[in-house]
Amino acid sequence: MKVFNRHGKILMGITISLSFLTTVGSMLINPTSAHAETTQSYSKMVFSASKTVQADRLISTAESYMGKVKYGYGERDIQHLILDCSSFTQLVFKHNGISIPWGSKAQTSVGTPVTNKANLKKGDLVMFSVGTPGRINHVGIYMGNGMFISNTSSSGVVIRDMNSGYWKNRFITGRHL
Repeated sequence: MKVFNRHGKILMGITISLSFLTTVGSMLINPTSAHAETTQSYSKMVFSASKTVQADRLISTAESYMGKVKYGYGERDIQHLILDCSSFTQLVFKHNGISIPWGSKAQTSVGTPVTNKANLKKGDLVMFSVGTPGRINHVGIYMGNGMFISNTSSSGVVIRDMNSGYWKNRFITGRHL
């Protein structure tokens, strides 16, 4: 294990050194351009980090309702926590400052479409067909690694693997907000 850690540290050091030399070299050749690129790169990192934090908060909020929410078809009784799948996602997003409509089909109108499971990101809405094939009638929140959390009629708020069992062939689309 020590050998791996030592090699990992060496590779990390080389990577950081090369990155530093490239940045310094760019600044010497064209300081204005290098500053703009560095600022732009930093902005992307901060934006990406804030999106990750936001996704983690969404997931944490959703998980906090496990064992507390009861499923009710077409229900949106927030006071008694009797919710359908889309009122559950709506509540979770609202608690995190994001307004989305009620209804699994209506929620397909927000954000950017994600048609390939491989392109899903933590915090994305994921839509499924659980009745009529091809018709969206269930929604959850993607947690990463093929897992999602949703409010189901059979078990309430649960975490499931969308790549196996019942959910394997039911994914229709995702939405990145």
